[in-house]
Amino acid sequence: MSRFIGLTPRIGARAGVPREELLSPSFAGECHQALERYGVLLFAEIHFTDEEQVAFSENLGDIMFFGGKRPDGGADPIYKISLDSKVNPIGADYLENTTGWHIDGTIEKDALPPRASILAALRVSATGGQTEFCNTYAAYEDLSKDDQEQLESLRVVHSFEASFHARNPNPGPEQLALWRKMEARRERIGHLGAKEQPLVWQHRSGRKSLVLGVTADHVVGIPAGESRALLQRLNEHATRPENVYRHEWTVGDVLMWDNCGVMHRAVPYGKDSGRLMHRTTLCGIEEIRGAAWKID
Repeated sequence: MSRFIGLTPRIGARAGVPREELLSPSFAGECHQALERYGVLLFAEIHFTDEEQVAFSENLGDIMFFGGKRPDGGADPIYKISLDSKVNPIGADYLENTTGWHIDGTIEKDALPPRASILAALRVSATGGQTEFCNTYAAYEDLSKDDQEQLESLRVVHSFEASFHARNPNPGPEQLALWRKMEARRERIGHLGAKEQPLVWQHRSGRKSLVLGVTADHVVGIPAGESRALLQRLNEHATRPENVYRHEWTVGDVLMWDNCGVMHRAVPYGKDSGRLMHRTTLCGIEEIRGAAWKID
């Protein structure tokens, strides 16, 4: 009998695994298999401490460090998801863009996109703040054969600025200058920048998925209007209700998702909501490669 029960027919499963077993290295193989199958795993009201979340994550792979510095000067594996600048002084403004559908790692320079993320709920918002996930494998598989063949030859430029345009499509000159200043700063430190990606990701497993989201600026070699229309059509196709799982958070919940085959977004919530999530992120194991790539 499976220890994972589907949350929807197409994406997500609830784990029925004892807490002590979750923290054992022996669980890693079963966990990765379930993640490949379901895309999103829910460990309901498990109430991990930060130390337990890090140990759980390290059993599954190497951790990417986004959390800044600990008081002792070491790198912090926990990244705090909060719109309160006192809690997250660096990323609070950018986190407002995460209300748009996205895949992590489409614009990071010289880094593989994260394999997966683990998100723990410490405080939840009274209104909004849910997290939604959509299955980008299924989105590709649902396309007609003609569409699949056409899209496999296309490449898309992803950028930091595009994610801001998704939230504010008609910025004034001052706003636009601020976005470009932020992007230039991240490019200087080698973190973020415009990056060209295939529209269809051919995975090592042999599966294919769509690479979309708010960072997708334009399709290479296609007129702007046609490019926008195509990306909008594909995003709407990928995020149809039957392809989406929306998680209503309870304090103590832990969610893990496959960043290589799932887009996600946060439902908008107020800066004063107190919402606080702690995230760990697993290092990537494969780059985004186009469908012309031959699997060994």
